[in-house]
Amino acid sequence: MTTTSQPGPLSLYIHWPFCLAKCPYCDFNSHVREVIPQKRFAEALRRELAHDAARLTHDGVKRPLRSIFFGGGTPSLMAPETVAALIEDAHRLFDAEDDLEITLEANPTSVEAGKFAAFRQAGVNRVSLGVQSLRDDALHKLGREHSATQAIRALETARTLFPRISFDLIYARPGQSDADWTDELTTALDLVADHLSLYQLTIEPGTKFEAMHRRGELTLPDEDTAARLYDLTGEIAARHALLPYEVSNYARPGAESRHNLTYWRYADYIGIGPGAHGRLTLDGELYATRRHRAPEPWAERVEKTGSGSTEETLLTPEEKGREALLMGLRLSEGIDEARFAARTGRALMDCVDPALLEACIEENYLERDNGILRATGEGRLRLEAILARLVT
Repeated sequence: MTTTSQPGPLSLYIHWPFCLAKCPYCDFNSHVREVIPQKRFAEALRRELAHDAARLTHDGVKRPLRSIFFGGGTPSLMAPETVAALIEDAHRLFDAEDDLEITLEANPTSVEAGKFAAFRQAGVNRVSLGVQSLRDDALHKLGREHSATQAIRALETARTLFPRISFDLIYARPGQSDADWTDELTTALDLVADHLSLYQLTIEPGTKFEAMHRRGELTLPDEDTAARLYDLTGEIAARHALLPYEVSNYARPGAESRHNLTYWRYADYIGIGPGAHGRLTLDGELYATRRHRAPEPWAERVEKTGSGSTEETLLTPEEKGREALLMGLRLSEGIDEARFAARTGRALMDCVDPALLEACIEENYLERDNGILRATGEGRLRLEAILARLVT
């Protein structure tokens, strides 16, 4: 079987690597600098974007652009004029859709919230707020720089400026009760009921929390408690008309993140900035791309060559099949087997353990119907364990 799909609309991810402080649970590519070199990194991002757009344009035909996502790090530390310039560049370098989704991640500190109006004027039409908690004691333990009051004010301010809003919350925190979580989540959704990204607190290698956990200074809730809080989230979200369209994401119908759907549906996306990844169709083949992770060496590469790329790897059908399965089964809509085959060059059933697949269907963890494979509600609770064994 060969891949027959042609390049369609792509998404653009722009990574801003700087933060005010490193959160103890975070293993993202984020860096703290006493002085952020705004001008240098703005110029480097614009140059790298132009470099990659040029090679994606053939005979004057530009690739369609579905979404832009400013992630990090903390993109709300960017100068608004940098955001505006990158958005303008994207419109010029690509064939942007009329309803282009432009998301910027932001923290609710007063300094960053004070820039919301400028970001809206720059062209951002969707903001993703890193609220994480509405309890001051939890925010302190999570190493956050904002208070619960600031988070609420930021949500209220964002609601007046942006047509679309998402916010992040972390659950399964030490000592968290059902009542606490119900109160916290209900308060947040009463303020903004558009889109919620939910993250279970986990211990990631190389973080401060890992060291604390190893020393016995940090204990997380057991699996049953975490599962109960996850179920509770779905019940509360449903009361606010938010549906779980992905394992960790809830949205009103039509308010789903188009950018993140690009990842989960295994479509093309370009990633620029330190450590950014991409999946790009070039000359009919799918490549995995990666930029240099460290900010200053990345900038040096861009200044010398136009790109901070360190890796561009042609993906095999086996690799594509594995990636498409790992991403697609996170979605409530599941995976369309015909589209999967066109994208990866392999039949979906050739990419899974058939005996385990049958067992998962019998246990009502997965269901396969009319050419669609999807996880059930029970399956989503166990998806990480299922995927570890199911995908061959």
